[in-house]
Amino acid sequence: MLIATARGLLAHAFPILIAQLASVGMMVVDTAVLGHVSPLDLAAVAIGSGIHVSVVFALVGILQAVAPIVAQLHGAKRDGEVAGILQHGFWLALLLAVPGILLLTHPDVVLAMADMDAVVAAKVRQYLGWLAWGLPATLCYRTFYAFCNALGKPRVLMGIGIFSLCLHALLAWGLALQGWLAEPLGVVGCAVSNILVSWLACLSGAAYLAWGPLGRRCQPFANWRCPRWKIWRELLRLGLPMGLSNLVEITSFTLISLFIASLGPTVVAGHRIVANLSALTYMLPLSLAIATMAAVGQAVGGRDWRRAHATIKAGLLLAAGLSTLAGILLWLTAGPLVAAYTDDPAVRAVALSLIAYVAVYQFFDALQTVAGHVLRAYRVTFLPMLVQTFCFWVVGLLGGAWLCFRWQPPFGVAGFWLAAVVGLVFAAALLLPLLYKAVRATESSP
Repeated sequence: MLIATARGLLAHAFPILIAQLASVGMMVVDTAVLGHVSPLDLAAVAIGSGIHVSVVFALVGILQAVAPIVAQLHGAKRDGEVAGILQHGFWLALLLAVPGILLLTHPDVVLAMADMDAVVAAKVRQYLGWLAWGLPATLCYRTFYAFCNALGKPRVLMGIGIFSLCLHALLAWGLALQGWLAEPLGVVGCAVSNILVSWLACLSGAAYLAWGPLGRRCQPFANWRCPRWKIWRELLRLGLPMGLSNLVEITSFTLISLFIASLGPTVVAGHRIVANLSALTYMLPLSLAIATMAAVGQAVGGRDWRRAHATIKAGLLLAAGLSTLAGILLWLTAGPLVAAYTDDPAVRAVALSLIAYVAVYQFFDALQTVAGHVLRAYRVTFLPMLVQTFCFWVVGLLGGAWLCFRWQPPFGVAGFWLAAVVGLVFAAALLLPLLYKAVRATESSP
């Protein structure tokens, strides 16, 4: 049963992996394109995209509460109720877009945390101001994304993701670097491309729900319901800790760009490249974690404990093994990968000095990622949020800042990456026992 379950997870996870890589590939495109514009533009997108991704992932984390609820309903053969959950997810996405837009268009509070070049700060404001107008589309699409994954239908996400990445690569290259609108737009060109692609992906998802096979089965646009507090309350009970967990995890890496801004654009740009590579490798355990969460949620809904156990074991083994292999490959190919991002030898030197940390922590990152997502399948989200807050913010960010600036001699930016490794080890060590207790508690309940 373990082997059969592992095959099923791989079949589910592969389309998710391609979709996730395409999503991260959007940021990689921005970095690669702007790396050939100027170090100032690259530093600006490093800081700006860090803020943007933090806002988006926090809000998307709340909306991901749709996934465990829909998965359990599907496992319990209550498919007639899933359309209502999706509709409430869309309502919530539109509501959450309002504070998100305000944060992106007024980033001064966040930017005040860093001492950065005035030109870079101006470019960051431009970049975020433009990206704000794609946020409603992004949040609605991610609600659709969670819904499809929960029902085990990720292939449409893969198709939309590949098309979006290809279109963004073309538009970003033309607008930011080649000057299709009279002159090269730099960070603004990348932002405009992101907006267009976000809305196109959202409309594609809506079209699939309206006319695709999943839409015909679930009819999500039929009998549209106004928001009901009872459903929103459950979504928020699960989603708010999930959103904070996402925020904590992503900012433990993205906020490094703000904290090291005083070290200069070269260091920020080098860190940005390694952060991109880290995000790419993270997509492998994340994809397996999403697939595992959906399969476990369906098993829990159907009270099939044997299948739930096999799925958890398969998810942990696959994620840990494949992520370790990815770390080794990253270490062996570091030189050509970094060279593809930038022509600046100083930026390359910074990036190459940090690659080892990403390669080392893959095993622990995989374990804590799968454990955290499986806990979501059991609707346990508050305690994992506390664990991740301690591991990523206290150990990772605060510990990294101490190593970077106060250790003698200072580690520099490497201090943040060393602290990140330690934080991930702690997260895995704390979340795995918590998962065991959640499984036992669920199975012993009537």
